[in-house]
Amino acid sequence: MIPSLIPALTSNYPVLENQAITIKALGEGLIHETLLLDNGSEQWVLQGFNEAVFNYPDRIDYNLGLLSIHAETEPLAFLLPLPIPNKDGKGLTEIGGKKYRLFDFVKGATLQQINHPHQAYIAAQAYGKFAAWSHEVGGERMQETIPNFHRLDLRFEKLVAVSGEKSTLSPEETEILDFYLSQQPLVDWYLTQIDQLPLRITHNDTKINNLIFAEDLQSVQALIDLDTLMGGYLMYDFGDLVRTVACSLPETATQWDAIHLIPELFRELLTGYWEGVKDMATPEEARSLILGGEIMTLIMGLRFFTDHLQGNIYYRVAYPEQNFHRAKNQMILLKNQQENRETLKSFWEKSTGMKP
Repeated sequence: MIPSLIPALTSNYPVLENQAITIKALGEGLIHETLLLDNGSEQWVLQGFNEAVFNYPDRIDYNLGLLSIHAETEPLAFLLPLPIPNKDGKGLTEIGGKKYRLFDFVKGATLQQINHPHQAYIAAQAYGKFAAWSHEVGGERMQETIPNFHRLDLRFEKLVAVSGEKSTLSPEETEILDFYLSQQPLVDWYLTQIDQLPLRITHNDTKINNLIFAEDLQSVQALIDLDTLMGGYLMYDFGDLVRTVACSLPETATQWDAIHLIPELFRELLTGYWEGVKDMATPEEARSLILGGEIMTLIMGLRFFTDHLQGNIYYRVAYPEQNFHRAKNQMILLKNQQENRETLKSFWEKSTGMKP
């Protein structure tokens, strides 16, 4: 199938016309099929779109189209690889019953985890700069690519409903369920926030590996994996940075005593992100960042535990108890963040010059 794509690609994309192209698989392609095109001097990335995971490809195409228009007059400080338009001016091309997208290839380095605190600062600053750059487009104009993706209240309600259908739970399952149900005050706080925070364009998956760094790891070359871009709140993007970068171990770790927040990394993340958004953030948005990490950790813990109770129907697992262990991991991290609230508030006061 791969070689047979070439005639269709060269006829659909003006940039590929009259090119002698080779094509091969690129990376692991966990969600989308990912291929590398090469003409000997230039390279492109071709993605075969996975509609089983992203049910609304046209919404994604619409959102990225808005950013393409904005980028024409307001260039970003780093690359934002957006789909190259086909001959019809569209970002999606159907070939053999499957949708494809073409991107410029970006050279650089990716990280699965940081190996120096300054990289946390650089990463957060890049996500903050993106939020500031895109705010003129307006989060309210973006279409939902995954409906209710970060709606904490709905995730909480789902766990309540699913757990109510379970007749028996182990003592440890009961302990974890009770912890998550005890987080109703945090859910209530979240609901007060979404009533007062402006809708921004957020990435919604701010892991470190969704950035391409320069080879020396001293700057960001590009922000990638843009399918989750939609309207959201700054606390989502900052919070997921805290959850994934400022934790001592990844969400799959089971060394329970070694899982904790690293306050120094929280400070680096906050300093970098605030530098990116400070000129556009409202005071309410600034204050929401304090508990952003708790919000995103709670969301993921709820999702993992709900999926465990439902028999692992959403998240891929390497062994039957993995979603249960992920939920325990996030519980420990959330507890630790809550124990360190005063320390994190002091960092926030120093970075923003504001009072909580």
